Amino acid sequence: MTGAWIKPVAIMLAGCAAMLGVVAFAAQGGVKVEKVAYGGWQNCIKMSNGTVDLIATADVGPRVIRYGFAGKENMFYEDPEQMGKTNASEWLAFGGHRLWLAPEAKPRSYFPDSQPVQATQEGSVLRLVQPVESTNGIRKEIEVTLDPTGSHVRLIHKLTNTNLWAVELAPWALTVMDKNGKAVFPQEPYSPHPDIPDEPGQQIDKKFYLPVRSLVLWSYTNMSDPRWVFGGKYIILKQDPNAKKPQKLGLSNRQNWGAYLKNGSLFVKKVVYQEGETYPDHGCSFETFTNSAMLELESLGPMIKLAPGASVMHQEDWHLFENVEADDTDASIDANILPKVQSVMQ
Repeated sequence: MTGAWIKPVAIMLAGCAAMLGVVAFAAQGGVKVEKVAYGGWQNCIKMSNGTVDLIATADVGPRVIRYGFAGKENMFYEDPEQMGKTNASEWLAFGGHRLWLAPEAKPRSYFPDSQPVQATQEGSVLRLVQPVESTNGIRKEIEVTLDPTGSHVRLIHKLTNTNLWAVELAPWALTVMDKNGKAVFPQEPYSPHPDIPDEPGQQIDKKFYLPVRSLVLWSYTNMSDPRWVFGGKYIILKQDPNAKKPQKLGLSNRQNWGAYLKNGSLFVKKVVYQEGETYPDHGCSFETFTNSAMLELESLGPMIKLAPGASVMHQEDWHLFENVEADDTDASIDANILPKVQSVMQ
């Protein structure tokens, strides 16, 4: 975290209601932070730098409900039937970006996050802290930092075990993208079969006798569904509002990124793969899911046996680019998406 403490500005819990400590949050280093009403919720926090803005909810969460270019459409999905609701007895999806526990299980992963959260600003960091989940003893936090210029957002997701016993889990960050776009995931770099070079005299690395990736399918994954495009370099999943059946896929993503392209705007999520660690769901560090309403870009951290009182963190970096167009071919993605990705991977 950067910066010294500014006068604390918080949405504090008082019984079942959120009480606003200070009406306006403080600007910090070119980033304007303010309390706003959004989507039916009266207590939201907007962070903007003139290029992009994001909105986090404090009446529910922790959750980032909006991220997009300033004054333009939200890249994230918003559920029109659930926006503005609070104090639900059952889990509501809402839309936006949230933090979960992996592996997925009901009811453990589906604790209703529709209660108020504590929101505080520390320098350029917005911190959203959920009350301890009563069904599993885990407390969720998301720290959000928006750069003073450009589109970069850094998110630190934190799970804390308040139980008297260890809990086995992995942090799971899910970003729900709006409809009518397409997700792009990189494949691992191609290499010829060690015994059959593509060209005479080509030097072959013998390590490629071994597999280089996990590709994980669910029982309802249909690889013949036209929303999938399996190229030589990339895997594409398209969001189709007319498609009736959900699709899901997971992969061990050592290229450290996934992207979503919609209406000329490109969202890039960066998450660093940790070699030697055990990932959930047969080795997935990235997953994607779609139905008729939305598409999810999901990142996962390694499995951990979280000791009582201990915490685990999971970092994502977001970037947004304008005026990007690409078809479904490797050549088009190489020319139009890959340079944008490479510009933020250092």
